[in-house]
Amino acid sequence: MSKKDNGASLILAYLNEKNRPYSAQDVFCNLQKQHGLGKTAVVKAMELLALEGKIKEKTYGKQKIYFADQAQFKDVNDADLKAMDCQISELSAEVQSLTQSCRQLDAELKELNSSLTTEEMISEIRELKAECSGYRARLEKIKSATNHVTPEEKDKVYKDRNVYVKEWRKRKRLASDMINAILEGYPKSKKEFLDEAGVETDEDCKVVVPST
Repeated sequence: MSKKDNGASLILAYLNEKNRPYSAQDVFCNLQKQHGLGKTAVVKAMELLALEGKIKEKTYGKQKIYFADQAQFKDVNDADLKAMDCQISELSAEVQSLTQSCRQLDAELKELNSSLTTEEMISEIRELKAECSGYRARLEKIKSATNHVTPEEKDKVYKDRNVYVKEWRKRKRLASDMINAILEGYPKSKKEFLDEAGVETDEDCKVVVPST
């Protein structure tokens, strides 16, 4: 593209290649990024091409549309049009098939990217084996120990616990009854009485009688 034609030759080639109507804005948007054409230059070049008869111009209200001179193209008969339609249909089907294949490949790629690599899998297997070895050693140590609690000993511990809990509740109830009886004739508060008597309650020690 020479500076002298201001992009006219490029625009002419573009319109002939696409062979469809465009506004100056359309051509500017399509060519500006790749060829760096300014909008003013595009408008002037297209007006000049139309003035020279190299492209055609149609005005629709305030909008001007430009397209290639159809006289330069050979006539197309019905058979050629049908052949082109068939080719377009075949190409469209091929594009659809390729698009579907691309989507499937993209999905497979994402799945592969989210999976562990061979090196990562080897490292993780090594760590799991080490962890399993540690658990086996711990299990063998437990099995070989001589201080296991027998089922009978376990039952005795639970039975003793229940006895102690019941006795705890019984004594707590008796103590509460005695304190309440004393407080009926005591001139001060319950807290003051407990402080003077040096009595510590379960609540003071933040303990709760467990359930049996």
